[in-house]
Amino acid sequence: MAQQTPVRPLGAPGDGAMIDEDWEALRFRVHRSAYREPGVFAEEIARIWGHTWLYLGHETEIPKAGDFKTRTLGGRPLIFCRDADGEVRVFFNSCTHRGTVLCRHSEGNTKFFQCFYHAWAFSNSGELAALPGDDAYPDDPAFRASMALRQVPRLQIHEGFVFIAFDPDVPDLLTHLGPAAHYMSLTAKIGERGMTTLPGVQLYSVKGNWKLAVENAMDGYHFAPTHNTFVGYLRETGFAVTDDDQYAYDLGGGHGLLVLTGHNGRIGMVWEPRFGEEEKERTVVKRRELEARLGPELAAEVADASRILFVFPNLLLFDLEALTIRQLEPVAADRTDVRAWQFVEVGEPESVRALRIKTMVSFVGPGGLATPDDIEAYEAVQRGIVATAGAADPAHDWSDMSRGMANEKQGNQGRSIDEGAMRSFWRQWAHVVGASTSVAGAPPAGAPASGPAAAEAGE
Repeated sequence: MAQQTPVRPLGAPGDGAMIDEDWEALRFRVHRSAYREPGVFAEEIARIWGHTWLYLGHETEIPKAGDFKTRTLGGRPLIFCRDADGEVRVFFNSCTHRGTVLCRHSEGNTKFFQCFYHAWAFSNSGELAALPGDDAYPDDPAFRASMALRQVPRLQIHEGFVFIAFDPDVPDLLTHLGPAAHYMSLTAKIGERGMTTLPGVQLYSVKGNWKLAVENAMDGYHFAPTHNTFVGYLRETGFAVTDDDQYAYDLGGGHGLLVLTGHNGRIGMVWEPRFGEEEKERTVVKRRELEARLGPELAAEVADASRILFVFPNLLLFDLEALTIRQLEPVAADRTDVRAWQFVEVGEPESVRALRIKTMVSFVGPGGLATPDDIEAYEAVQRGIVATAGAADPAHDWSDMSRGMANEKQGNQGRSIDEGAMRSFWRQWAHVVGASTSVAGAPPAGAPASGPAAAEAGE
């Protein structure tokens, strides 16, 4: 994190703590005002979205020179484009003349962006290209240069994943990602010829706080009760669903990882009956290809388990039956926009591509057997926490996330059905926004494991 100006600690009503962590009582809870209050939301946008690396998109979304997308991050409209020389650029979507939104299309291909208000035009590398009535302006190259489009202060790319920062002093991207970079690289290694996003984006709004989406993704505890229809469907097809031997990892910096082996197969890597016999044969061939290209050990790490990776604060990578990239965009304390893209192998057979899309929409798609359940769950939380606002007994206005603390205190690896990954997220959140915290008792000794490899090395 870049250095920030100290501010008065963010507290619950009455200046109480926002986070209550007690290792004697084995209690971890979050004050519900963190989900409700506009003042908390404003601090998040200023201190998290204003001073942290943010996931913007994947470079395969703009494969050709001149391609562009418009997107909003942290409430700021942006142009995500590839210039005439093929370089990825990100500009503020604001005309340097009077601030008008410059590009009013969601996507396209162009050499120039022209403002509709006064017809100023800019090249896709940001230079001021046309200035109507230029005889009324200084005849000075420095003036024209000063009116070029404003680029975001920082832009870096890891494995095709494009991140930006509005703070020029953030540390480099790999420092921010830490061990999470490795798990992004594993996903990027699946395709022999690389990976690409499919055209199109799933965009939907949720009437809930953005942090509820993070909690939901890092919460394996809800899988069986919330998605019982999907679990029943899998069992009917002959897949044995289990929560055994599935773990959660604190990757540091608020990043989290769930490693799952009993919830689903993986197209091309772990077969399950609903994929069909043709895919069973292809899975054998694909596993051989992975082992020949990556070696047996790395191939097994890539292929054997599903993963849900959260990169603080706005990227979720669902590496499950199919691959989905999901981006969170907070709009208000009680509203979040979600964008999702499908991530596929370059050059895979059309039959596999069709199976991948069909499988994706059946579960993590916005109309599947999981995502509507999840959306209803965290919208129900957002509706429900209004009930305890200003409660006569202040103890009623807390959300509990203590599951698994006893196991963690004993030095055991956290399970996916516990709430350790959520606790890690909330500690980082409190650190970044300057929230008041109350910590009692001694937390588990030693640093958190940074993933399965690190956990095994420590055994």
